[in-house]
Amino acid sequence: MATKQANRQAITLKGSSALVTEFFKYAANTILFQREVYPSDDFHMVKKYGQTVLVTQDLALENYLERILSQVHKWLLTGSVTQLVLAIISKDTRTPLERWVFDVKLVEPPADASTTRESKPEAEIQSEIRAILKQIVSMVTYLPVIQEPTVFNILAYTNESADVPAGEWVDTDPLAIEASKSQQVKMRSFSTDVHRIEAMVAYRYEE
Repeated sequence: MATKQANRQAITLKGSSALVTEFFKYAANTILFQREVYPSDDFHMVKKYGQTVLVTQDLALENYLERILSQVHKWLLTGSVTQLVLAIISKDTRTPLERWVFDVKLVEPPADASTTRESKPEAEIQSEIRAILKQIVSMVTYLPVIQEPTVFNILAYTNESADVPAGEWVDTDPLAIEASKSQQVKMRSFSTDVHRIEAMVAYRYEE
């Protein structure tokens, strides 16, 4: 009796872009909660990726993130975005304190065109995402305590062909931390069949 071979469909650019955009949403919320940029009362728990994650209930913040993520999703679909940065800044002095950096890379297709790579299971992708979110949470014990009010900014690095909506995104200071006062920690990564996201955090460290 013939057996049917079930082939997993490779994740599409559209599917991968949606997955990556969703990851940024939960990563940004996790960072803003863990680094106390917003009061803990502003967040509520939801189940995602097989674990509990905290998401803002602040409508202004939610709308701001949704606007940004909507544009990031469009850039992912056109391969225009190369890096996203969530920078935490001193509210009073505007000094950059932390830069959470997410590099966006396209996964190389097999060199041999006749070779078809097996699709990466979604469970494996979710496991990798869980590991990054858990790492963001655990970084709190490692990073310097922030003892002043902070605000944040999201920076998107795009290639020159990117379609940038007028008025919504502007060229800005990279909010870099001076090399002599900066420490960096490379974090975990995750990948789909289309994208690879590599994460790191740079923080201000003064002896």
